[in-house]
Amino acid sequence: QVQLVESGGGLVQAGGSLRLSCAASGRSVSNNAMGWFRQAPGKEREFVAASSSGGTTYYADSVKGRFTISRDNPKNVVYLQMNSLKPEDTAVYYCAAASTRYYSRTVRWDYWGQGTQVTVSS
Repeated sequence: QVQLVESGGGLVQAGGSLRLSCAASGRSVSNNAMGWFRQAPGKEREFVAASSSGGTTYYADSVKGRFTISRDNPKNVVYLQMNSLKPEDTAVYYCAAASTRYYSRTVRWDYWGQGTQVTVSS
């Protein structure tokens, strides 16, 4: 079993930055693809970014160039650096661990964190 705990959310002004952390426990996630998702009020959860176990990264078009996913395997932590934040980035952000090493759109996400709120004011 893997437990995921997100942190780092908060309130920030448009144009600002936040760094989210996802700490994994239970076992190492170095061999798992890891992802970040978000869900805004009244909307479905959407993909934000993912990292295959080897470090290849993938981004939603809406965050490309502004967000960066990274991982510290010895610490068992995954990060999401968010720059140039916009009000439309306001959402609960979730970390997830996939069942495989490599990300694809059809990968199964086996483990989820509880989420952390990000609010961007205009």
